[in-house]
Amino acid sequence: MFFAVIAADSIGKWAGRRVGIDVEPILFQTLIIGVVVARLAFVLQFSTAYQLSPLAVLDIRDGGWRPLAGFAAAWIYAFVMLLKRPVMRKPLLAAVFAGTIIWAGGILALSFPKDEQKLPTLALISLQGATVDLRQFEGKPMVVNLWATWCPPCVREMPVLHEAQAQNPTVNFVFINQGESAQRVNGWLAARNLPLRNVLLDTKGQALGVFNQRGLPTTLFFDSNGKLMSTRTGELSTATLAEKLQSIN
Repeated sequence: MFFAVIAADSIGKWAGRRVGIDVEPILFQTLIIGVVVARLAFVLQFSTAYQLSPLAVLDIRDGGWRPLAGFAAAWIYAFVMLLKRPVMRKPLLAAVFAGTIIWAGGILALSFPKDEQKLPTLALISLQGATVDLRQFEGKPMVVNLWATWCPPCVREMPVLHEAQAQNPTVNFVFINQGESAQRVNGWLAARNLPLRNVLLDTKGQALGVFNQRGLPTTLFFDSNGKLMSTRTGELSTATLAEKLQSIN
């Protein structure tokens, strides 16, 4: 998206200078409309998830977008502007085409099938001190959350995951804590009244490397055969978690 915006702005300025027209204000308006509509389309699809917390609609950190709706809205707005000001046709079309091709190309590239990643064999320790292998959770859709008590977005999303675990008994939710003691984790969960099931301790810090991830929180979504379907790095909202669960149910 960043490169698409930069390319559209640069090409629009260059093409506009050639005909003595400044299209940057229209391009900015087109971008804003596309982004807003892409967000609203997602919010409308998962509207029930936002009913209890309407202000969460403004928190775009959850990654909830519908790009196709945004593309459509941006093109409609650009077309209306062209009808009103035909002299802007060439620079505006050049800019919007460039932005669309780069953005759409990036989305397409990210959607290409990757090498199939299966649930790995990874031995971890439960809060009760028992050794648990992740492979024992195969047979049901599975959500693996990598987290730590010192990670602010991990803390913010944990009530969302706790509620989802309670409401989705056909899905195995597994919470892999990164590098903290059982005493620390038990105390933290008790203080926040979060009786999570399947909390495991990664005392050696293996999980991030095994899953080829770098940051917290990271949540991985596996189907019932242990195939990785999607990954979310960053905070989950109720709506984005619901979207991800659809991909494994």
